[in-house]
Amino acid sequence: MDWEAPGIVLETRAFGESDAIATVMTAEHGAHRGLARGAQSRQAALWQVGNLLQLRWVGRLSDQLGHFSAEPVHATSGFVMDDRLALAMLTSCCAVAAGALPEREPHPSVFNGLLRLLTMLPQGSRQLGALIAWEADLLAALGYGLDLASCAVTGTADDLAFVSPRTGRAVSAAAAGQWRDRLLPLPRLLRPGAPPNAEDPADWRDGLRLTGYFLARDAFGLRHLPLPSPRIALYDLVYGMTERDSDDA
Repeated sequence: MDWEAPGIVLETRAFGESDAIATVMTAEHGAHRGLARGAQSRQAALWQVGNLLQLRWVGRLSDQLGHFSAEPVHATSGFVMDDRLALAMLTSCCAVAAGALPEREPHPSVFNGLLRLLTMLPQGSRQLGALIAWEADLLAALGYGLDLASCAVTGTADDLAFVSPRTGRAVSAAAAGQWRDRLLPLPRLLRPGAPPNAEDPADWRDGLRLTGYFLARDAFGLRHLPLPSPRIALYDLVYGMTERDSDDA
């Protein structure tokens, strides 16, 4: 049994002195694990998280771990090492994909969205909106999609400002009433018709809080797993940006 396809390195775990168990993602094979020989030694640079590789997986049986061989296509990690925020975005989205996606279940739209995001990461904060939109798409692909098109109470798309933490449906400012303190803020970048490249750190914070809540509750919590630490670190980094903006004001 074998296949060959371009794939993104999502995670590597040490296996012995020089090898690693790698989790990659391809459009046709989803999140897929295999043994990567030399991933901790002579091929360490190749198997960095976020890199796009031309992969070949070989196993004697389809349900075996098997092993990978690979050639470089795009060394994403090398373009973001000097940018703290871009690096945090890279490690966060790869950790979320590695932990949330069922193994060997194809999600081509999630793969293509992640690939676009990774290639644009050198733009830094300008891609935070795209990362939040990708997380929302990931939730939808897993069956936990948010309904942000109209208000759950009024049925209209006017003045949407909140999201119900119970149902994942949008709520308008007027309909929130006495429950507004129990609702999650809906950032402008996720409202219908809004461009995803907003430049407001408060929008980024609220967006990460929103998708992070449902990732933690559904994609990870239902499997009794914590939200990955790189995802928590990304939120803390962006939250710190909003605090600095408040101090400057």
